[in-house]
Amino acid sequence: MGNRVALIGIIVDGDSCDESIHKLNEILHDAREYIIGRMGVPYREKGISMISVALDAPNDVISSVSGKIGMLKGVTAKAIYSNK
Repeated sequence: MGNRVALIGIIVDGDSCDESIHKLNEILHDAREYIIGRMGVPYREKGISMISVALDAPNDVISSVSGKIGMLKGVTAKAIYSNK
């Protein structure tokens, strides 16, 4: 099966422990060959950070990355896929 283009939306609670943030960066580093780009936006008024990660990867890689990120304490992740 070929690659798919997807966007993973990530919200990090400002109270998240350093361990979760470190693990998040490790997961993204491990997927670096598939990452097209990423953008982070701190929303200080709400005490959260929002990160979007664009990927071109096999479906199982996208699911794995999104799932691993979503399991981190204080972190939420959802993937959306292109029809192409």
